[in-house]
Amino acid sequence: MSGQEIFVIVIVALLLFGAEKLPDIAKTLGKGMRDFKKATDEIRRELETSTQDIRKDLNDVTDSLKQDVSDFQDKINKDVNEVSDSIQNDMNDVTSSVRQEMNDVTNSVSEDVNEVKDNIQNDTTEKYDGYYKEVND
Repeated sequence: MSGQEIFVIVIVALLLFGAEKLPDIAKTLGKGMRDFKKATDEIRRELETSTQDIRKDLNDVTDSLKQDVSDFQDKINKDVNEVSDSIQNDMNDVTSSVRQEMNDVTNSVSEDVNEVKDNIQNDTTEKYDGYYKEVND
């Protein structure tokens, strides 16, 4: 509202109610506005109090859920670590067994190769000695 509109309303109020009743009307209007503001503040406080309990309950539920999720996550991590360790131990056992078998096969092949080598050297030496004797005789 502009200043001119307010001025017109004041003039109309003076004409309707008169100069004597206008202060009483303003006083009553001010008291009504004060009571309305007080009631509004009281309702706001009551809503804040009510919602404070609800917010506290929601925070408690949220904290409880966070704790449950954290506990569940810890349990899953523990189970995963146990399974991982078990798999690692099984792999180490299998790897150790395979390595032992490879070493056994390697040793066996080395022994066979050395035996063949010795046989070849003995055969060669015997044949060389036989040829040497024939040539010298």
